Amino acid sequence: MIKDEAAAFGAENDRGDAAASMPNGEESTINPDLVRREGFASEAEYRAYFATLGGDASAPPENHVAEPVPTSGEHILESRLQELKWELEILRARLHGIRRQAATVVTENVRWADSSAHAQLGDQPWLKLAGAMAVAFLIARGLRRLPWGTVATTALPLAIATMNRKLARR
Repeated sequence: MIKDEAAAFGAENDRGDAAASMPNGEESTINPDLVRREGFASEAEYRAYFATLGGDASAPPENHVAEPVPTSGEHILESRLQELKWELEILRARLHGIRRQAATVVTENVRWADSSAHAQLGDQPWLKLAGAMAVAFLIARGLRRLPWGTVATTALPLAIATMNRKLARR
């Protein structure tokens, strides 16, 4: 407890007993002589206080063994079912959090790609990329239609003549 409860609750708590410290102002059934506001000065004072409460201060709490409460199988199953329901709710909450994080990651990646495209290509980057792809498609289609045998037959003598001229200059 707080050492100076009167200061904590204000001037209306000038009696210093347990009834005045109750928030709704009702009388308490606690004996005010048993309510301690401060620590113990000695071990003997602690043992005397504990004896007034009805306990044995010399007996450690480890000696007190609680008797098992007999439970039925139905009660055990019901409690296990409640535990499983609680775990299921926790897992659902975690899954909801993971889904929200995944959506955030996807939107941030889209924003990053968009800002990167704007930084590299300026205004309307997606239109410029679409135009570049269309031009590449048309060039590839045009190259497929060329008669490569005729081109090679025409270009090969020109390439050989150019190499011969360079070798003759040396």
